[in-house]
Amino acid sequence: MTSSRLPLFRALRRAAAALVTASVWAAPALPPGPLDLAAALRFALDHNLAIQQARERIRQQDGVVLEVGANRLPSVGASALYQRNDPDVSQGFPASGQAWQLSVTATQVVYSAGAVPAAVQASRLTRDAATLELQAVINAALLQVRSAFLEVLLAREQIKVQESNLELLREQLRTVSDRYQAGTVSSFEKLRAEVAVANAQVPLITARNALRLAGENLRLALGLVSAPGSARPEFEVSGTLTFTPQTFDRAAALDAARAQRPDLQRLAKLASAREEGITTARAGLYPNVAAFGGWTLRKGPTSQFGDSNHGWLLGVQSRWDIFDGRATRGREAQARSALNQTRLLLAEAELSVDVEVSRAHSGWQQASELADASARVVEQANEAVRLANARYEAGSGTQLDVLSAQVELTTARTNQIQAFYQYNVAVAALRKAMGQVDELIARP
Repeated sequence: MTSSRLPLFRALRRAAAALVTASVWAAPALPPGPLDLAAALRFALDHNLAIQQARERIRQQDGVVLEVGANRLPSVGASALYQRNDPDVSQGFPASGQAWQLSVTATQVVYSAGAVPAAVQASRLTRDAATLELQAVINAALLQVRSAFLEVLLAREQIKVQESNLELLREQLRTVSDRYQAGTVSSFEKLRAEVAVANAQVPLITARNALRLAGENLRLALGLVSAPGSARPEFEVSGTLTFTPQTFDRAAALDAARAQRPDLQRLAKLASAREEGITTARAGLYPNVAAFGGWTLRKGPTSQFGDSNHGWLLGVQSRWDIFDGRATRGREAQARSALNQTRLLLAEAELSVDVEVSRAHSGWQQASELADASARVVEQANEAVRLANARYEAGSGTQLDVLSAQVELTTARTNQIQAFYQYNVAVAALRKAMGQVDELIARP
């Protein structure tokens, strides 16, 4: 290749690489319009990277099932040989300088001491375990998406609360400034109102940054990747933080978790697969038998291909390792230990699930009480602000009373939206601990 063509070749290669990269990293298309919670969950179900990995593990296990199941079917193979050699080293008579052979052979395992059926069953159980793992990953990923989505709503509501607080404080500053101009209040009250306005900007800035960070957390949970070098896809969320009381019984939640948790069911499937592994390991103590048949053609007494010898063959072959240095016993011990380890993992997981459900139920109880209490506090704080402003306008109250009431109202509103957020997250966490899929998504 000439030097003049090298730059063109390199440019084409870079363009092809960029095209391949763009196809691999193509950003998923978001649904049109603002993203609500249901749409976010559906999007994550298709694009969340952890869910995609779990689906790939199922496909991988499908290949294992196919591979292991092949041992139950006949295997057919063909071979061919052609050789030229010095007649002095020929083994036939008369001496010949060439040889050939063609053969087609089919082999079927007749007896394997249960090893083949056990291996097939173990692969199917492991595949079922991979499916249950997918369900567990989906439940965890959707909880992450819901929590991240609610976090965005929380940050947005916090901005509204802080903006409302800042506006009320500015209104208070205008009132104090007017009264200062009229000579009815001191410069200290005006200065205190100005300080209150300045201080109110800090939590507003913090809330806006929290919204940006919450958006990034939601992007991660959704699996919203972008192609290298391209602009990141932007999105807006729709919805509000609400409080819809629900009832959960702790004993019923524990029973549901033990019956429905896919991670517990997965370990139970793996334990059954380990039992089949013991049968596979013990098969080494017994002979295996296979039947075979085929057709072969090989060189005849002359060098003419038409004089080749050919014919059918049938037979049975067996192998029995009468003494293998206790290797089979070692494999059996490993299989039994693997079974015991899986059973212990299952027992540990059951205990962990019980603790998780108890904690989630306790968190739900706390969140319910906080949500109930916060609604009453906001009503009282609103009334306190109204009364403080009225007393201040009438001259019977102080500026400090107004500022204190405003601070209490902001705290009450912040606590309320925080309580609503915690309640919704607590309900979702409890449902996930019980082994239930997100209520907005049908079980796949």
